[in-house]
Amino acid sequence: MIMNIAHRGASHNAPENTLAAFYKGLEMGANGLETDLRMSKDGVIVLHHDELLNRTTNGTGRLSDYTWTELQQLDAGSWFSDQYVGERLVSMDAFLYAFGNKPIHLALELKESGLEEELIYGLKRHDLIEKVTITSFDFENLQAVRQAHGSIRLGHLVRHWDENHLALLKEYGVIQLCPQADTVTLEGVHLLKQQGFEVRAWKVADDALMKHCLECGVDGMTVNFPNQLNEALQSNVYPS
Repeated sequence: MIMNIAHRGASHNAPENTLAAFYKGLEMGANGLETDLRMSKDGVIVLHHDELLNRTTNGTGRLSDYTWTELQQLDAGSWFSDQYVGERLVSMDAFLYAFGNKPIHLALELKESGLEEELIYGLKRHDLIEKVTITSFDFENLQAVRQAHGSIRLGHLVRHWDENHLALLKEYGVIQLCPQADTVTLEGVHLLKQQGFEVRAWKVADDALMKHCLECGVDGMTVNFPNQLNEALQSNVYPS
């Protein structure tokens, strides 16, 4: 089944990385959720994309300068629309509690280093080590996760790749390559699958690019509009 992973939740329809966005993503037909991990001043892993709080909350400055208690007071929804006034930031623990037992894919992107031990501890506590895929653009983050756990699923987010890159990924047991959608080609996807990699596209900007990725045979993609991908898959035009 093709992975229809809601990017920061259904972030086209609800404020990203909030419970509202995650539930909306599943309501719209996603079979997976993607989110971003950062750490608070007091060591709590929080779901937030940017280093700064300014864009998606009523707070300012670096998330890492605030304790979790302080972060919980921020409004993470009103920037999106009045409908979501009062939405709060979400801890990884709360996210795993809400969605870990559902039959869906979970993709957790490391946005900074130093989270590995707390991440693995949290996943073990929820018995989810074998269910999630940990991703990052920074390969050193993936190396650190691999050192912390020998078999957890890893995925590398890339803008470009070559065969030397694939050899390095294999060395560290990375099983998923995540290319930028506008670089995806039929030949590239075929080669990656021949090499044993899952292929999950990201930055799927519009419907045309989404359909291009499907035609190239990707195993899945991260989308802001999971309803459109669900409709395409339900059309029987593309293999699911």
